[in-house]
Amino acid sequence: MSERVVNILLTSFPRILGQGLLVTIPLTVISFSLALVIAVICAMIQIADVKGLKQLVRFYIWVIRGTPLMVQLYLVYFGLPDLGIMLPAFPCAVAVFALNEGAYCAETVRAAIEAVPHGQMEAGYCVGMSYTQIMRRVVLPQAFRTAFPPLSNSLISMVKDTSLAANITVTEMFMTTQRVVGRTYEALALYSEVAVIYLLFCTVITRLQRMGERKLNAMNGGNVIRA
Repeated sequence: MSERVVNILLTSFPRILGQGLLVTIPLTVISFSLALVIAVICAMIQIADVKGLKQLVRFYIWVIRGTPLMVQLYLVYFGLPDLGIMLPAFPCAVAVFALNEGAYCAETVRAAIEAVPHGQMEAGYCVGMSYTQIMRRVVLPQAFRTAFPPLSNSLISMVKDTSLAANITVTEMFMTTQRVVGRTYEALALYSEVAVIYLLFCTVITRLQRMGERKLNAMNGGNVIRA
């Protein structure tokens, strides 16, 4: 590796990492937080079998899971202006990532809720709890333990998927790298560098995931109601 390439890598590293901390991570955190809210609401609607709303949720999940994320980004950012709706790049990316991930996480949460023994609901009613109280205090905590590993994997995937936001002009890590490549023509070295930074972010999340799983496993089913 030549001295020129080393200097380019050393110079670009703080710039790329900075955009990761200032744009990529906030984009991931905000989008995933909204996705979890969407997922829980959609899962609850399906579990409660709310007529009309359940079909609407199933349609939403079907459409989102059946179309590419890139197409969804282009549809919202470049397509909605034809209807007079214009969104800035960052909020557009947040909305699309949240809606996209929310559809996948909704199925994860639904499956986790259905995995909780039905006897927990009956036991809750026996001790005088309402449906809302049972879901909030008994069912959802148990379901969260089941859903935690796949949801963590979804978070890791979202960190990597944020690179697609560069296609709608969000200046995150990948776009920053592209600009440096366009100026220096050192594609191999710079794209390898940004790949290492993505790997670093995902490794940190993986470690946090393992810590969270150990903590949840150590709770020993404290929210289980025994009839």
